[in-house]
Amino acid sequence: MTETGGREVTFLEAVREAMVQEMRRDPTVFLMGEDIGIYGGAFGVSKGMLDEFGPERVRETPISEAGFTGVATGAALMGMRPIVEIMFLDFITLAMDALVNQAAKMRFMFGGNASIPLVCRAPSGSGTGAAAQHSQSLEAWFINAPGIKVVAPSSAYDAKGLLTTAIRDNNPVLFIEHKLLYRTKGAVPENSYTIPFGKAEVRRQGKDITIIAYSIMAQRALEAATRLAEEGIEAEVVDPRTLKPLDVETIVGSVAKTGRALIVHEAPVTGGFGGELTSAIVESHAFDYLDAPVRRLGGRNIPIPYNRTLERASVPQVEDIVETARALAREGK
Repeated sequence: MTETGGREVTFLEAVREAMVQEMRRDPTVFLMGEDIGIYGGAFGVSKGMLDEFGPERVRETPISEAGFTGVATGAALMGMRPIVEIMFLDFITLAMDALVNQAAKMRFMFGGNASIPLVCRAPSGSGTGAAAQHSQSLEAWFINAPGIKVVAPSSAYDAKGLLTTAIRDNNPVLFIEHKLLYRTKGAVPENSYTIPFGKAEVRRQGKDITIIAYSIMAQRALEAATRLAEEGIEAEVVDPRTLKPLDVETIVGSVAKTGRALIVHEAPVTGGFGGELTSAIVESHAFDYLDAPVRRLGGRNIPIPYNRTLERASVPQVEDIVETARALAREGK
């Protein structure tokens, strides 16, 4: 199934629809988090779900990420399939013990006899003026934690399909939803569907340079590719969609074809996922096809500022991708 035809819904509505359809299908699925009931969630994702499923399956929690994520881990261990909404990804720092020290390790420690079908949904990223404690991109922390899968969709279609897959998975999944994507629209089938983890999507074909980007940066990379095409530079845009497991084959194949790779993410460059992607490329056969060094374009190594102008300058924008890709496409020629 591909992202073509059909009705258009927002990314936000696609996330809600995936949860609603899975809760109707499976009585062990439930949602828990802060303000998700009557209020409908900080961004309105769960609006109306309390009316259909009631307070037992749309469970309001105290303001204690450590507490309710621990409860969810226990519920998953006992056969339930909880979806935890962390109001902002930044607040997942308070739940790190439950996720990294408990949920991620239990299947391994019990010799495969335990399953932890736990999904943590978390709005991430900058662009809303929410300042330093509500605007971070922390995906690299969890990519470094064995036992947790990490998903970062960039479209409404992918959001629904990947979240459905996440809810049905028997392992902990961190599902990252960029706040600026919530109001974007795309074609999404009404019926339930899944998208397999570990399968990247080539969003745009090109021959001159590969741009690898996920979440909001995949959308910006597409816009940048359109501008670059006006200059005669054909950029191929590869969206990993799932960061762990990672579709190395598609990424390496694209880079081997174009001979140049630009990796774009919102998180700071230092310690970011771009380093892992760079290693995947240079440790593969694509290294022999490179006509220029792999480039990384990420956020500045500073906390996200509150000031809107400074906030915008702290993470890659479309014009930054265009400028960097243009220079890389011409390098070595």
